[in-house]
Amino acid sequence: MIKDQPLMNIFRHNLWANLRLLDCCRELTDDQLDSAIEGTYGSIIDTLGHIVRAEQSYFSRISTGQMYQHPEGPARMTIPEMIEAVRATGEGLVEWAPKIGAEDTVVINWDGTDRNVPKTTILTQVINHATEHRAQIMTTMTQSGVQPPDLDSWTYYDESE
Repeated sequence: MIKDQPLMNIFRHNLWANLRLLDCCRELTDDQLDSAIEGTYGSIIDTLGHIVRAEQSYFSRISTGQMYQHPEGPARMTIPEMIEAVRATGEGLVEWAPKIGAEDTVVINWDGTDRNVPKTTILTQVINHATEHRAQIMTTMTQSGVQPPDLDSWTYYDESE
């Protein structure tokens, strides 16, 4: 795995980190999943759902050029549903990332104006967005007395050898 193209490896790490965090959160109580601290997106469960929905949207833009149509309804995704969704989008991003060229764009309505956005910007956002929110979840876990998983690149490297 580690010997893939560098861009593929970055997205493999992102998938691994998302799955590892979700697997850890599967063990949390409902009260722990509902915990939140100031300065973060929201509760652990809401932030996990936000990561998953955003990645679905990013992957749809990359792979189809279209906005992802999230299912209607207020129901939260369960952790097993999140794992399934993140595995699908994560594997898709690993496949698609090296295919994206500097000239590839997608039209996005940005504050009421259609703009051609480089797909490389979306790829960058996938990594930035997930990393930021995983850190928020891990901080909330720590503040709640729960040891978060180690998601750094060194651990990924050790486990991928």
